[in-house]
Amino acid sequence: EPIFGSDKYGFGEMSSMNHRSIVTIGLGGLIVLTLLMAGCTGTGDTTSTDSVQSQSIVITGSTTVLPIAELAAEEYLASHPNDDLLVSGGGSSVGVQAVGEGTAVIGMASRDLKDAEKEKFPNLVQYVVARDGIAVIVYPDNPVGALTTAQVKAIYLGEITNWQDVGGEDMPIVVVGRDSASGTREFFLESVMNKEDFTQNQLEKNSNGAVKQTVSQTPGAIGYVSMGYIDNTIQPVTIDGVDATIDNVLADTYPIARGLYMLTDGQPTGLAKDYLDFVLSPAGQALVEEEGFVPVN
Repeated sequence: EPIFGSDKYGFGEMSSMNHRSIVTIGLGGLIVLTLLMAGCTGTGDTTSTDSVQSQSIVITGSTTVLPIAELAAEEYLASHPNDDLLVSGGGSSVGVQAVGEGTAVIGMASRDLKDAEKEKFPNLVQYVVARDGIAVIVYPDNPVGALTTAQVKAIYLGEITNWQDVGGEDMPIVVVGRDSASGTREFFLESVMNKEDFTQNQLEKNSNGAVKQTVSQTPGAIGYVSMGYIDNTIQPVTIDGVDATIDNVLADTYPIARGLYMLTDGQPTGLAKDYLDFVLSPAGQALVEEEGFVPVN
């Protein structure tokens, strides 16, 4: 079942979470709510009713970081019922731009900032909230359970097009990847592809959940997703003889691993600071591990 609009299990765009209600809204609603709450400043909104102060902020960006942000928001709001956290996906580039332009208070990214982003938004501050391995996944009944980094690169370049060329059945390979807003795509492009272009035959999806769903329903498919999205609907393959597991990411033996980030425009204050402190606390990091990612604290 979809949780709080997460792309981990479905394709919801945004969640407004507190202990009383969960509301999923679209991108247009995000823009309107952001303008109403923050006056286009990105600083959030503070109101007072009967001497009880409440705050609201928008958190947006990477669909990889999204499950962490949502679960942490749910837990945080359970003990802070007067606050409101509006959490949405959209991709790492969306998160960086939203924080830099002041339409969100916290951004999420599954990659480092690009030089152009650092130049355009010089006040952005990054917080590593988790580590992650990118799992290469195939259809559950695919007999190919292991690939090398070189083979994965050749598949995504379009040089290897049939599973029999890597020890599988005589079946065309359906290459599935992410769209240009994805931080996961950017990291994969650098760490696996060495910045060489993907095959033009690649099917581009806008979330980890969409990649996983496509691969799970397509016998010849191959894709890549955050390690936290692995379940029994797809088969992760070993890469260079190493499984995509928390222990192997911690040991620095899994070859496709990275940091996951939350970002603010300058040092955070108010609800943003309190929420980030919670994410990085022992309780918050336990949630990171619960979601299948690697804690940093």
